Amino acid sequence: MARLQEKYIKEVKPALAETFKHANLMAVAKLEKIVVSMGIGDANQDKTKLETATKQLTQIVGQKAVVTHARKSVSNFKLREGMPVGVKVTLRGERMYEFLDRLISLAIPRVKDFRGLNPSGFDGRGNYNMGLVEQSVFPEIDPATITFTQGMNIAIQTSARTDAEAREMLKLLGMPFRSEN
Repeated sequence: MARLQEKYIKEVKPALAETFKHANLMAVAKLEKIVVSMGIGDANQDKTKLETATKQLTQIVGQKAVVTHARKSVSNFKLREGMPVGVKVTLRGERMYEFLDRLISLAIPRVKDFRGLNPSGFDGRGNYNMGLVEQSVFPEIDPATITFTQGMNIAIQTSARTDAEAREMLKLLGMPFRSEN
């Protein structure tokens, strides 16, 4: 069992049940999945960028990344339906907890000029979205092998019904949110 998953079961779940007055422990919010994605704008001109991003994302999360394709044609962006536009990985279960643990304890502290995560990144249904400017904050990536910096979006989906419950759960798991004042 992942270290963060064990913390959730032993510490976070009982604390959330007490805070939000859940009579049944099964009603307590939990993590459902984490989607890590990279949008690569130059993917149709430069195939090596797509291959490099796929390899690096696979290294970061420990699961094979999938190439995403454009759903619609957009002439202003010189984009046709079916062209590769990015890569993504959906994490569930133990891998999800391991990735979140590495994100909280290793990657986020390595971000330059970090002042805390934006507390308004919630969508109104208990899901949290955050972005990283570069992939080099993860220790799995060797900075000497980086040919281009690539940002990524991390979407954390929870079973919480409100943003307050999801924020409290993520805070108890160790997410460093900045103060809202």
